[in-house]
Amino acid sequence: MTRRFSRRSFSALGLTAATALGAAACVPGEGSSKASTSGNGGAGGGGEWSTDALTLDWATYNPLSLVLRDQKLIETALGDGVTVTWVQSAGSNKANEFLRSGSADIASTAGSAALLARANGSPIKVIGIYSQPEWSALVVGKDSDITGPGDLAGRSVAATPGTDPYFFLVQSLTEAGLSISDVELQPLQHADGRSALEGGSVEAWSGLDPIMAAAEVESGAQLVYRNVDFNTYGFLNATEEFIDQHADVAQVVVDSYEQARTWALEHPEETAQLLADAAGIDLAVATTVIAERSNLDVSGIPGEDQLAVLEAISPMLADSGDVADGAEAVEKARTEIVHDAFATAAVAKQAEQK
Repeated sequence: MTRRFSRRSFSALGLTAATALGAAACVPGEGSSKASTSGNGGAGGGGEWSTDALTLDWATYNPLSLVLRDQKLIETALGDGVTVTWVQSAGSNKANEFLRSGSADIASTAGSAALLARANGSPIKVIGIYSQPEWSALVVGKDSDITGPGDLAGRSVAATPGTDPYFFLVQSLTEAGLSISDVELQPLQHADGRSALEGGSVEAWSGLDPIMAAAEVESGAQLVYRNVDFNTYGFLNATEEFIDQHADVAQVVVDSYEQARTWALEHPEETAQLLADAAGIDLAVATTVIAERSNLDVSGIPGEDQLAVLEAISPMLADSGDVADGAEAVEKARTEIVHDAFATAAVAKQAEQK
């Protein structure tokens, strides 16, 4: 049995932001090679960029990143002066690790994961929104007697801590009058969670698309509980150091994301094929993910809608024990996490080109 709920609607407030300016000079960044320059570059311009290297992530849960990587939109915009390196994020927790360690300058996570990271001291901000997905659900095997979160007490459940599926599980248990301590949590990466479910070492899995959609088709897995309100937006994040010192390059990335969004909305079949190829899944499964569970037709500007979702999950996050300084740190992180200048400029630029 699958239960569905409609997403809460939040009224968007007007946002004001100055267009990001390129940094005149920089110091070497942690974990990556940076070059100091005396001028700012622009896409197609003749000036130098504020860095000679950019590392960002791609992920199967972020379809726009697949478009960017395939079409080399960022590489084309930056030209030969900047070496672009792509790293794969297997989950939001891995993307946050990349950002915290300096292994990536820009990386994509769920909104809940970004809030958790910032509340625990990672100096990241959301600079763009790539989707408004329904990418998490409670998954069980085809012959399971579990019909919803209320049946999970004392059962073994796989989830990836620090990601939307984990917070989906926590919220689902809370709604059923349970807590995370009432289940036997197996902290596994998303793909390993599917394997554990299919191998019988766990009885349920808080899953993530497209792995979850593939499990439905390939092994008969059931989504026994869905709630779109327990999914947060797709956040494109950057470190504060990168925002401050390499605003010119950050603007190019966000501009390219808006280009990718326009293309993906106009070419859903091709976008599904990119996902199928990247994830190693059947095209029909990828089409379901793109058409039914990924809302790419959403404003790329982070703001009040996202803050409202984060406000809704903040008490749960503060009470989870996952944030050292509790509610105060969560609220401080929520009020500081948005940097909308790049996206505001990018959305306006893309609108002009349509």
